[in-house]
Amino acid sequence: MSVTAMIRAMRPHHWLKNGLVFVPILLNHEVFDPTTLWHGVVAFVAFSLLASAIYLLNDIKDVEADRRHPTKCKRPLAAGEITVAQAYAAVPILLVAAFSTAWLVPQPRIYLLALAAYLVLALAYLLVLKRKLLVDVLGLASMHTLRILAGNAAAAIPVSSWLLAFSMFLFLSLALVKRYAELRITQDQSGLKSAGRGYHAEDIEALSQLGMASGCTCALIMALYVDSAAVKQLYRHPEVIWLVCPIILYQMARIWFLARRGQMPDDPLVFMIRDWRSQIMGLLVMLVMVVATVLP
Repeated sequence: MSVTAMIRAMRPHHWLKNGLVFVPILLNHEVFDPTTLWHGVVAFVAFSLLASAIYLLNDIKDVEADRRHPTKCKRPLAAGEITVAQAYAAVPILLVAAFSTAWLVPQPRIYLLALAAYLVLALAYLLVLKRKLLVDVLGLASMHTLRILAGNAAAAIPVSSWLLAFSMFLFLSLALVKRYAELRITQDQSGLKSAGRGYHAEDIEALSQLGMASGCTCALIMALYVDSAAVKQLYRHPEVIWLVCPIILYQMARIWFLARRGQMPDDPLVFMIRDWRSQIMGLLVMLVMVVATVLP
């Protein structure tokens, strides 16, 4: 077995998405608390291991379809660099390692519940939901939101309904981008059916409209959050947070413009983490938050 091939099959480049566990820590202004940060690191490692196990199971299940796909055929399992038996053997090791991190956090029961909920939803997506129209993107959005909830549980931070609402619409829009990008690659209806998806080529415009609407809703939720009681407890000048709204609108609109031009990879969240313009937008959001907090 090639160790490097197994590591690539675990998709470490997708581990960046698990940085979402740090969002509650950042928004609760506890980024300088070493204990809280350590608990965030524990959740990050656990979700990375858990996600890798799911990726291996996904590749095992879809190995034949991946071999016929123009880009997924390069995955280690589809390319024959590792065997199905080797992938199966790695899955329980990764799952045990992920769940064993529970003893490192202050509220292990809630944390374990978040990990278990993610695992159940991920398996349901793998076996059933990924072939269901629209249910698949709702499942993807929920899995991203569960990462944030796990960050809350690991750091013992109360759950914010505002953050949950914002994240669900944000990740729904990004999940729709992901599905839209896949549909652009396999436009013919027979290819879509053989890939096990519930979409037809003519659905692509509806996905685009729904995704852009979800992205705009994120900005609306942020605007409503500015006038809430919760924001006044965290920021001296909550009105400065209004500046985040046009940044969100720009970012979501740009993502969809790129997707419609065929310039978006199949995972927009990873793209946003790596894209330098998106990084600047993220830095601007953090700068706005800092100014709203420290401005006299």
